[in-house]
Amino acid sequence: MNLKSLRQIFLEVKTPKLYGRYITNSHIEKCFDKLSKPIITTLGYSVENRPIYSLKIGNGPVKILLWSQMHGNESTSTKALFDCFNLFESEHKVSQHILAHCTLMVIPILNPDGAERFTRINANDVDLNRDAQELSQPESRILRQVYDDFKPEYCFNLHGQRTIFSAGETNNVATLSFLSPAQDKERTLTANRKVAMSIIAEINRLLQIEIPDGIGRYDDGFNLNCVGDTFQNFGVPTLLYEAGHYKNDYDREEVRRLMFVAILKGLDVIANGVTSDKYNAYFNIPENAKCFYDVIIRNVKHKEFTSLVDIAIQYKELLVDDELKFVPVVVDISKLNSKYGHKEIEANGFIVKTLEDSELILSSEIDFVIINNERISLKS
Repeated sequence: MNLKSLRQIFLEVKTPKLYGRYITNSHIEKCFDKLSKPIITTLGYSVENRPIYSLKIGNGPVKILLWSQMHGNESTSTKALFDCFNLFESEHKVSQHILAHCTLMVIPILNPDGAERFTRINANDVDLNRDAQELSQPESRILRQVYDDFKPEYCFNLHGQRTIFSAGETNNVATLSFLSPAQDKERTLTANRKVAMSIIAEINRLLQIEIPDGIGRYDDGFNLNCVGDTFQNFGVPTLLYEAGHYKNDYDREEVRRLMFVAILKGLDVIANGVTSDKYNAYFNIPENAKCFYDVIIRNVKHKEFTSLVDIAIQYKELLVDDELKFVPVVVDISKLNSKYGHKEIEANGFIVKTLEDSELILSSEIDFVIINNERISLKS
C-alpha cells in the first residue's frame, strides 16, 4: 500500500457532503444515493427513534465489523468511512483486493441522538462504551445483536480523541492513537490480542512516514463494561482507533485523510492474511499522555503570583444553531513547563488583560486578550 497513491486516491474519493466536526444522520443520508455496492439496512432505532444504519459491502470470506460515533461528538471516523465507501465503488486495485477477501459490516453512526446534540453520551445520558455488560440502551443492544448475527472475525472500534493528548510525555501531538484492548484483569497477551497488535504495528509503520512520532497508544487497563474489552474477551481481535489533532486542523479534515489511510491499511493487512508475529512492534508506540492545551500564553505577569506564570486556554465545543463553535476558556494559571500549546503566545512579562481591562481568571470565556496594547485572538 503506497502512501503517495493513497493521497491522490483520497482527493478523488473524498465525500464533499461531509465536512467539519458536526456529522449527523441527516448528513450521511445524503450520501447513500451515490452508493451502489453496499447493502444499506436500518438495524433499529435510538432512544429518540432515529434510525441506526448499517452498510454491508464485499464478498470475501473474512468478516469485519466496524462502527463509528458510538460517542456522538466523535465524527472524524464517520467521514473517513464514507471516503472509503466511495473508494469501494471504484475499480481501484486496493478496493478490489479488500472486497475480494473481506466482507465488511459497518455502522457509521451508532449514537445518532448524541450526534444530533454533539455529545459523547446518548439521549439517556449513558456512555455507550460503558454499557457492554448491562446493555441497558437500545443502541448497545443493536450493536451486540449485529455482533451475534454477523459473527465477525475482527472488530474496528472507531473513535475520536481530544486535543490534549500527546504521543508520550513529549511535544508530539497524538494525531492518531490505537489500542489492542485487554480482555482480562491480568492484561494477558492472548493470541487475538497479539493479532490486533500486529495489525496496529503495520498501520503505525506506514503512517510514521506521514506523521513521524505522531501516533500514540492507549493504556490497556481492563474494563469489561467497555465494548472493545468485551469483544476482545470473546476472543475476537479488536482494534480501537482514535482520531486526534493535527496542526491547525480543528475541523479534522487532515486527520480524516489519515484515518482513511489507517482504516484501509488495517483492512489491507487482514486481506493479506495477518499473523501475530509482529506484535512486539506495537509496544514501540509511545503511550498517550496529556501534555497539550489549545493555547498557552507564556511568561505572564499576574497580580496573584510573585513570579511569571503561564495561562492555559482550552476550547469548549458548543453547538449553536447546528454550527460548532470553539469557545476559549481559561483552564489553568501556573507555570506549565511540562505542557505545550497547539498555539503559543509570548507575553514577555506583560500583564494579559481582557478587552474590558481586567486580568484573566480561571474559567473565564474570552475570545481576545490585550498584551502590551496589542489585541490578540485566541480563537482557533
